[in-house]
Amino acid sequence: MPELPEVETTRRGIEQTAVGARLVNMPVRERRLRWPIDSALPDCILNHTLSACRRRGKYLLMEFDKVGTTIVHLGMSGSIRNCAPDSLWQAHDHLQWEFDNGSCLRYHDPRRFGSVVWHPSDAGSVLAHPRLAELGVEPLSDEFTVDHLLAGVKGKLQSIKQTLLAGHIVVGVGNIYASESLFRARIHPEMPAGRLTRQQANRLVPAIVQTLNDALDSGGSTLRDYVNATGEPGAYFVLHAAVYEKQNQPCKRCNTKIKRIVQGQRATYFCPRCQRMPRTN
Repeated sequence: MPELPEVETTRRGIEQTAVGARLVNMPVRERRLRWPIDSALPDCILNHTLSACRRRGKYLLMEFDKVGTTIVHLGMSGSIRNCAPDSLWQAHDHLQWEFDNGSCLRYHDPRRFGSVVWHPSDAGSVLAHPRLAELGVEPLSDEFTVDHLLAGVKGKLQSIKQTLLAGHIVVGVGNIYASESLFRARIHPEMPAGRLTRQQANRLVPAIVQTLNDALDSGGSTLRDYVNATGEPGAYFVLHAAVYEKQNQPCKRCNTKIKRIVQGQRATYFCPRCQRMPRTN
């Protein structure tokens, strides 16, 4: 699943290629996504300028003049690629945005779990949209602090890794990045979130920030066939991961074999020595 670094990489690509350009055509080849694409959407934004492309969590917010925002989610397997407007449509291509500067962004989603939703300006702030309103703070923002994390996990029996993935405290810490961040912070992924100490939080917050920044520097990592909005493949962060997909390989710190478990139907990787479960009183 494309996570925050992949989505941010895509956002930057859209910003470079299309922001400031006027939409001149928006063919929709396949409307079926998680929610069907509104057939009226092209008419809402045709001949309007893409004034900004922002990100909230894993959602791309494509703002057109002052008429509204297209909220795009890449789902489990989606991508947005820059291509020639007249290039052949491939299987699982759904729609494309064509701009007057010659750029063309094509949405591709084999599993169809993504979405392209319209939010008109007269409906109020896009950040109040039901898909966005309950999201946690951005991990790369000043709001993500040790105090915020500790307040969010207080009393939680759910594991710390599952709590991070839920996105209610902090958004965009996906499966790879949660495993890697917890390894860097030396925290067992199954530890109840409510048992997180301030000392551990002091390690975990910068570990999350650094892990995500490392992934951004490499262009994203979640899918092996991931390409960004300019059509270039990412230099996969997973190749530099310390624990993710390293089952039975030696830990780079202590040489203990990396262990794999399943939490909430997602694979978790950790070092049982570096990330020991704290004793209960």
